[in-house]
Amino acid sequence: MKDWNILLVDDEEEFVQTLCERLDLRGLACRVALDGEAGLKMMDEAEPDVVVLDMFMPGLKGLEVLKLIRQRHPKVQVILLTGQGATKDGMDGMKLGAFDYMIKPLSIDDLTAKIAEAVKTARA
Repeated sequence: MKDWNILLVDDEEEFVQTLCERLDLRGLACRVALDGEAGLKMMDEAEPDVVVLDMFMPGLKGLEVLKLIRQRHPKVQVILLTGQGATKDGMDGMKLGAFDYMIKPLSIDDLTAKIAEAVKTARA
């Protein structure tokens, strides 16, 4: 098991739990938050290396959460998850300081590789 700290923030419970299980099978421990407020609270308790953040959630939207993460946890790297056709939203997130964005549905191998890059940047 790698010592990377990953936080997944997504309101689609089945999707995010399955994603966490698939990352765990690859030796990556992760925690799950089902909305932005819960994710921020979890980050205040234990800062992760990387946050994988859904753009569209009830309550705080992904870009709002990203702005708060940049203010409170500037070293944490954020990978945004967007839906099909939402490339502009991902680009907007990059302008706000996201590490990168990925479009759902996504390959677990591609996400794992992107997380590895983000961890390397977070720990540089």
